Amino acid sequence: MPVKPPVLPPALAKLHGANDAEKARQGYAHTLREILQQPPTWLGTASRLSGEHTAAMLRELLAAKPAHIVFTGSGSSLYVGECLAPVLQAALGIPCLAIAAGTLLTSRRGVLPPGRGLLVSIARSGDSPESTGVVDQVLAAEPGYAHLAITCNARGQLATRYRDEPRMHVLLLDEATNDRSLVMTSSFTNLLLAGSGLRHVASGDPDPRLADAAAAVAGALVERHGEAIAAAAQRPVDGVAYLGSGAAFGAARESALKMLEMTAGAVRTLPETFLGLRHGPMSWLADDSLAVAFLAAEPSVRGYEYDLLRELTRKGLGERRIVVGESIPADVLGAHGVAVELPGLYALEEAQQLMIHVMVGQLLAFFRCLALEQKPDAPSQGVLTRVVEAFAIHGSGAGA
Repeated sequence: MPVKPPVLPPALAKLHGANDAEKARQGYAHTLREILQQPPTWLGTASRLSGEHTAAMLRELLAAKPAHIVFTGSGSSLYVGECLAPVLQAALGIPCLAIAAGTLLTSRRGVLPPGRGLLVSIARSGDSPESTGVVDQVLAAEPGYAHLAITCNARGQLATRYRDEPRMHVLLLDEATNDRSLVMTSSFTNLLLAGSGLRHVASGDPDPRLADAAAAVAGALVERHGEAIAAAAQRPVDGVAYLGSGAAFGAARESALKMLEMTAGAVRTLPETFLGLRHGPMSWLADDSLAVAFLAAEPSVRGYEYDLLRELTRKGLGERRIVVGESIPADVLGAHGVAVELPGLYALEEAQQLMIHVMVGQLLAFFRCLALEQKPDAPSQGVLTRVVEAFAIHGSGAGA
């Protein structure tokens, strides 16, 4: 069923309605389109997961009974794995962990669990040096591992290099998710949704409608809260702390990276867990800092999060806040808080809740980038590139 496009609030409607030349001049055409296209692309990914070939492939990988599942990637792709690992471990009863591709390249024997496993390589382009470097080394040194690559790029190395390798399986997403912007937005949430497909094949064939509710909540986010998020981004801010518990820490890490990338480092960021903030990082918060809180669905976990936010209020810290959840108590907002109230959020599967949290981070970073008169499609003026530049992959050493 097609997704009804959200009614864009004024801040987004003006940008979206500009002509192509103006969008190109301000450098936001790709990024804005890719943020707004997420709900319909989620439906496409959900349909792909329910397809006979994909469902059979994922069932086959789980039928091999891996002793552990390792998610790997770099940057945003790693944070997809950090979101997925706790969710899938709870659902599958299989130990799951996320390990950076760079860490596997330099320290494989110290971090990769030995024996029978499944290595899930996550990548937008599949062309970053670490992507194939890790797969090559694990294929050679770890015969007990099966491999699954989840990627958005049909022409990338992850999708094409291992066609004759029986241990490699590829889950290829629609080309529309292969974001053209420097930053990953729709690619991130679709890779996250695709990885959660392992849960659905374990409990039965995936439902092609599994993302419908998430798409509706995302539409409500844009319609009801886009203007408030834009206004929060207009105010000068020294730094932004992103808080999430459990799997939501991965969403916090991704949101912090979006702000760092889109402002070319002009806004400092801190991703942290709610309980971890007390152990030193709380001193990071300054008068002009913004705190973004992704509240958990589980009431007992949310109790810890409320306590921390109330403590910040008592101490006069992080009074500027964006709090995302349902039925948000007024006393956790601080003096200048914005409540992103999203009915239906907690009825979503946990991975899909994280997709919504990340969209909040994307919108905040996008508007802050424009407020700083930078270009969201390529804000770093060549310091960063859409695909990491090639570098030498060195042979296995003592740490590998």
